[in-house]
This record gives sequence, C-alpha cells and structure tokens, in this order.
Amino acid sequence: MIRVLLAEDQGMMRGALALLLGLEPDIEIVAQIAAGDEVLDAALAERPDVALLDIEMPGRSGLDVAADLRDRLPSCQVLILTTFGRPGYLRRAMEAGAAGFLVKDGPVEELAQAVRKVLAGEKVIDPALAAAALSAGASPLTDREREVLAVAADGATVADIASRLHLSESTVRNYLSSAISKTGTRNRIEAARTARHNGWL
Repeated sequence: MIRVLLAEDQGMMRGALALLLGLEPDIEIVAQIAAGDEVLDAALAERPDVALLDIEMPGRSGLDVAADLRDRLPSCQVLILTTFGRPGYLRRAMEAGAAGFLVKDGPVEELAQAVRKVLAGEKVIDPALAAAALSAGASPLTDREREVLAVAADGATVADIASRLHLSESTVRNYLSSAISKTGTRNRIEAARTARHNGWL
C-alpha cells in the first residue's frame, strides 16, 4: 500500500480527495491535515510515502512544508496539488524538493497515477504549467524584496513594514522602488499583485 498524507485546508475538498484516493486499491490515506504548520509533526509520526500538499494553507504554505519534508523526512515524496497554477509556484516547489505539481481541475485518475509515479521516482508536472514556467523565467525579485512586497500587499505603510521587518524606512522605500521597477508596475500595490499572480510571493 502507498501511504499518503493529505494536507488541504478546505474541509470539503480534503474529504473528497481522501474518499476518491481511498477507493484506489493500492492507496491508503494515513493522515488528513488542515493547516500547514501541523504537517511536519503528522508526517514524522505517520511516515507517509507521499505527501499531497496544497500551497495556500494557514500556518505554513505547502512550499515551505515541502522544504521541511525534504530536510526532515527525505523518504517522503512531495506532490503539490493546487488551485493556483502559477509559474513561480512551480519553480519554487521544485526548488523546495517537490517531485510533482498538479492543478486541482484534473481527473482523480490522473492524481492517483501521479502518486504512483512520484513514489517510483518520476517527476510529474502539469504540462501547460511547465510551458508557462519556462516562458515566464525566474523571479526577478530578491528574497528581501519579496519579503517587503509581501508585507506591503496587506496594505501596510512604510513605517509598518520597517517596524515589522526591523529595517529603516529608507531601506524599505529602496526595496519597494526596486520591486516596482523589476515588475514593471506603477506602485507597490500593482507590484504585489503582479508578483502574486506570477507566484513570486
């Protein structure tokens, strides 16, 4: 049996995926998790073969959790399953050690087959997303620019951002200006929107 941990914050989606995958004769769902910050403990306790992770979850993102699992439980293969098929997310997932990346609108048979393939050591990537990721290229933002832009996206003032990230206000302005320039936008709200759309945040 292939032991699968399922991490998805939407209860109905999580239940449906568990039910459908559980119908497969060779797949057993050993844990269902609703929050990203609970995945690692559950994975270390259950030792799944495959972790099926959503990206946007409370606590920690699936991308962060993928990196945690790579470091703490390397025998567990990670398959990202998300609504958000963004090129930057795909690139970040692969950098975090994910073996697969699929969007949620595919058939369940494809998902079950992907679970088997990643366990066998194959990479499974949504083809349309792979093409988009290649054409989009890597994020032009530095880690610090991403961090500043992510806080700015919530409507924080320069003073708020500076306080939260322990930076001077002039440094925050410089990072925001650089991020706006690199994203080809007019202001930090547009820059954050563009960065989020591309999966850079």
